[in-house]
Amino acid sequence: MNNYWETSVDKQDDFSSIPEAILKSIGIPSFVMELNITPERQLAREKASDIIKGIEENGFFIQMPPVIHLPPKTLQ
Repeated sequence: MNNYWETSVDKQDDFSSIPEAILKSIGIPSFVMELNITPERQLAREKASDIIKGIEENGFFIQMPPVIHLPPKTLQ
């Protein structure tokens, strides 16, 4: 199971807008891919407009891994 955070920033490898406390939680970020995100773009889990808004307002957007709910029976 992959448990990762997707972090979107405006400029490649510029993570300076991410607060130190968050960086300590997520670890050292690294560039993976470049996406041209427009409000109309269809993304898998987040609305493109939310990502754009987060980057404009905060300088970054973090997408948390999906929550996986296991049936109680598997937790015994």
